[in-house]
Amino acid sequence: MKSYTYLKTETMGELFLVATPSHLVGVYFANQHNGPKLSADWEMDPAHPILKQAGKELNEYLTGKRAGFSIPIAFDGTEFQREIWKQIARIPFGKTISYTELAHRAGAPRATRAAGTATGRNPLGIIIPCHRVVGKDGGMGGYAGGLDRKKSLLKIETGALRDLAASM
Repeated sequence: MKSYTYLKTETMGELFLVATPSHLVGVYFANQHNGPKLSADWEMDPAHPILKQAGKELNEYLTGKRAGFSIPIAFDGTEFQREIWKQIARIPFGKTISYTELAHRAGAPRATRAAGTATGRNPLGIIIPCHRVVGKDGGMGGYAGGLDRKKSLLKIETGALRDLAASM
């Protein structure tokens, strides 16, 4: 059984959150082309503890008050996709890597395009920070939520790091 809710945010618009009884399994932008389709056995439940925690943590992140997430997550995908998503999750807050470097870290240095495709199918946007993956030349590349959102997420992280450095 999956539960879902919608989270309105000031900076990213509406997010669609999906959870099992014990894990967050989806964070999607409202207009994301590869988001899941609602199933008849899914339940709208804004009071679901995992969804409430996810909403709180996402809002803290989007306002520069959180650099990481503690919400329990789970994701389904091919072995390659899961490895790509694990490597993306290891990219430090405020840092970026290229799709080429991502493929290399995942043990498939010649699979840059496949790494990009897997990145675009990330079911836990923002939580698994695929916005931190950029082109080899530093260009934005693509982003399931749109390039404006990708730039905004990177700007949030840059600003939070600058604020932290200023407070030291």
